[in-house]
Amino acid sequence: MLLKTCDGGNASNFTAPGDESELAAFVEESYARRRALHIAGGGTRVRWAEVGGDFLLTARGLGGIVTYEPGELTLIARAGTPVEEIEQTLAAQGQALAFEPMDHRLLLGSSGTPTIGGVVSANVCGPRRVQAGACRDYILGVRFVDGKGRIIKNGGRVMKNVTGLNLGRLLCGSYGTLGILSEVALKTLPMAESQQTLAFGGVSAAEAVELFSAALRTPFEVSGAAFRGATAWLRVEGFSRQVEYRRERLITLFRDRKIDIYGEEESRSLWRGLRDLHHFAGTSDAVWRIFVKPTDAPAVVAALQALGGDASLDWGGGLIWYCGSGDAVSVRKAAEGGQATLVRGGALPASPIFPPEPKGIAYLSAALRKTFDPAGIFNPGLVDG
Repeated sequence: MLLKTCDGGNASNFTAPGDESELAAFVEESYARRRALHIAGGGTRVRWAEVGGDFLLTARGLGGIVTYEPGELTLIARAGTPVEEIEQTLAAQGQALAFEPMDHRLLLGSSGTPTIGGVVSANVCGPRRVQAGACRDYILGVRFVDGKGRIIKNGGRVMKNVTGLNLGRLLCGSYGTLGILSEVALKTLPMAESQQTLAFGGVSAAEAVELFSAALRTPFEVSGAAFRGATAWLRVEGFSRQVEYRRERLITLFRDRKIDIYGEEESRSLWRGLRDLHHFAGTSDAVWRIFVKPTDAPAVVAALQALGGDASLDWGGGLIWYCGSGDAVSVRKAAEGGQATLVRGGALPASPIFPPEPKGIAYLSAALRKTFDPAGIFNPGLVDG
């Protein structure tokens, strides 16, 4: 299925295979011809200009939920299945994706449809990661096509079926550089019945991290810990009576501070906006995602703000979002000890999306890519460009 591109990409063609066999055949032909491919899901997260490739190969044609067993908390879906379809299917049974995947469209100004394959390939997570873990923690199994066009299956429908090397975890976060997902099996969790948020105004980044550390040490299952401006937020979720109990215990813990309480709807709206970075969506500067040790966050924020721009915290301080005009060298120097990834380029000159890897890790990464994609046709230059 070969069609003319309509998104302004550098190549003149894209292909959207309708099934796994067609996908494998196209990749096998591309391997033989050494034809570079830009791998994409719904096209909402990484732009063509940021990745090399003669063809845009999208898995959006591989859609549909294969099987869903609510009683087993298990869902299997083809890679091109829209995330919204999966979330609606789960919600009808009172379940959800625990890792709360971010929607990049408003931030990046993209217009595609987020797919579950794209979420897994980029290991996309939201604020609940601080409690529930990352996308890769919920991968039960995968089917994918490697760089020679071979169809590979790994894992199963339950965690104990994953023996040997867990390729699902390996592909999760690889951005299509190791293989093209055709199907994913995920563990689901019950949806929280209720949620409330505690807001602490007039605090600094350092004070916010202290609040987060104290709250996350408790048994009260804080499911969100974020900061921006001069306000820190703590979210609690669960059954209504659980939420009320945890809220009161946290109020007691921080009884020396003024606390505002956000009810159900206000809380959901707040965390949706924090998850999708609505506070940076109307800006034009570059946006960076920076992983740090939470205790390092206040110093890194201060260094970033010295460059100009604004920063916010998530994951209890373990994640910094920075929006500013600082160049890549300056931002990565300010984030020394952390890992700075360019999410939106803004007016910056062409810069590598990912930070340089230490020599030993770079060697292992290159060896993995050589094993799974020996001709180097998958998203060339994305990781090591």
